[in-house]
Amino acid sequence: MDQKNVGKIILGVIFSVLFFIVLLMFGLPRYNVWQQEMAGKAEMAKAEQNRRILVEEAKAKLEAEKLNAQAEIERAKGMAEAMKVENGTLSETYNQYLFIRTLEKLADKGDLPQIIYIPSNGMLPVMDIAKKSPVKQIQE
Repeated sequence: MDQKNVGKIILGVIFSVLFFIVLLMFGLPRYNVWQQEMAGKAEMAKAEQNRRILVEEAKAKLEAEKLNAQAEIERAKGMAEAMKVENGTLSETYNQYLFIRTLEKLADKGDLPQIIYIPSNGMLPVMDIAKKSPVKQIQE
């Protein structure tokens, strides 16, 4: 190898390195812009998906509330019908039955508060304490 060939090789390497540096100088900023644009599009798609999820959840909640309202209306109609059957008056026995049924429903749901129940009057709750109280009132 003579010096002419070595000089050409060195010159070729220098031009290659310079070309690569110039390419990077123009290419990297464009790549960064493209990368940020893609990241922005991804964020936008994620935000749109989250918005759709929130809308669907709100629709489901609205539908559930409508169904709960309809159930409440039907329950009220049933109570009104029961009141008609009872001739507009509820007997004390029926009130006791409703009280016990409510306690059972609360116990089934696990929402039963701390209740101390003292059975009386044939194992049924006394609804009017002043009327049926077995304890004598202490007069002052």
